[in-house]
Amino acid sequence: MGRLTTHVLDTARGKPAAGVKIVLYRVSDAGRAQIGETVTNADGRSDAPMLQGTEFTTGYYELVFHAGDYLRATGQATGDVLFLDQIPIRFGVPDAGEHYHVPLLISPFAYSTYRGS
Repeated sequence: MGRLTTHVLDTARGKPAAGVKIVLYRVSDAGRAQIGETVTNADGRSDAPMLQGTEFTTGYYELVFHAGDYLRATGQATGDVLFLDQIPIRFGVPDAGEHYHVPLLISPFAYSTYRGS
């Protein structure tokens, strides 16, 4: 059964990023539609897959990580305008029978992602 999972690691602090809001969208020619939302736990992960089973289909998705709120809460960023605030990661799912893990590594001035396992 295919599924989509994610987690967030704070590379500046060297620990999981707890309390990060993540919103999941399905993307199509008509735009994007929100289909899920979660907040990371103490291990920087969602408690359940973001999407799985018959709801997880071939196509394009976007995860939006609300990193700015987390960076403010941890004292790593201040002010109304941050260099990184909401971080969108758009990706394709060519085979909905597989496991797609899309982690985010963040700091106040940089981020990276990859297809994990």
